[in-house]
Amino acid sequence: MNILEFVEKFKDELTCKAYLRDIRLKEGVTCKHCGGKKHYWLAAKWQFQCSSCSFRTTLRSGTVMENSNLSIRKWFLIMLFMTSTKKGMSACEIKRQMGHTRYNTVLSVMNRIRDLMGKRDSQYQLNDMVEFDEGFFETEVSSRVRSKLKRGKGSQRQENVAVMAESVPLEDLETGKKSKSCRYFKMQVLDNHSGDSITKVVQESIDEKSIVFTDKSSSYIDICKYVEVHLMEKSNMQVTKETLQWVHIAISNAKRTFLGVFHKIKGANLQRYLNEFVYKLNRRYCKSIFERLIVASVFPYWYNND
Repeated sequence: MNILEFVEKFKDELTCKAYLRDIRLKEGVTCKHCGGKKHYWLAAKWQFQCSSCSFRTTLRSGTVMENSNLSIRKWFLIMLFMTSTKKGMSACEIKRQMGHTRYNTVLSVMNRIRDLMGKRDSQYQLNDMVEFDEGFFETEVSSRVRSKLKRGKGSQRQENVAVMAESVPLEDLETGKKSKSCRYFKMQVLDNHSGDSITKVVQESIDEKSIVFTDKSSSYIDICKYVEVHLMEKSNMQVTKETLQWVHIAISNAKRTFLGVFHKIKGANLQRYLNEFVYKLNRRYCKSIFERLIVASVFPYWYNND
């Protein structure tokens, strides 16, 4: 959806509320009091009422927009700006485009949406043939950490990120030429380079019946315990271009995207930026990522205020 289609479809706040109501009625509302699934709509109150215990649920309750004073139309507009381009926009640019006065409000909304994107993708595991490697992203060192560094140390640090790509082998029947395509990706910031951090990510992100390809890093030795087959190859140019092709493409594309959009990235927010990048990458063939994001926003177990 582009900005002209958005303005035509969501003309005012009432239109946005009606659209969100229809989405929630279609996807289902869960009562916080009794867990009931059957609700009916109170038009005069703009609330859902549970058929079992008569508990009322507001339009935003249980969604990513809960406890927010920002209008639903502005929430939709921020979602549109975040999903309408491949590279995305910074909070400063979205604030300017919206004519909003408070930068922190826009940034807070964007961070909620990025958390939502991460939790939405965490519902799925990669399977079949999976490429696994690590990438290093530069982030800003906080002033507290910087004060403890020795003289001459820079203000940047390298964050270690586990990158996974679900690759599919292809073969041309006429020429016999083999190649690969890629379906889905995952990126997870690691606490450290230890084997324990690696195996934890593998358990959470990759199906146990998968075949995993990695280089011969000593941190990857235990991966074989959690997947069906683990194939290791010594890292070289050929492995980078063939065996681990898609993870390295994803790493380079993510770095280019961040470099073009953000002035600097704090280490605490790197996972959120990765969430946004991977969410859009995994839905690169979808007709409207914006509309899918609105549907995802109404599920309470994909967003947690804590």
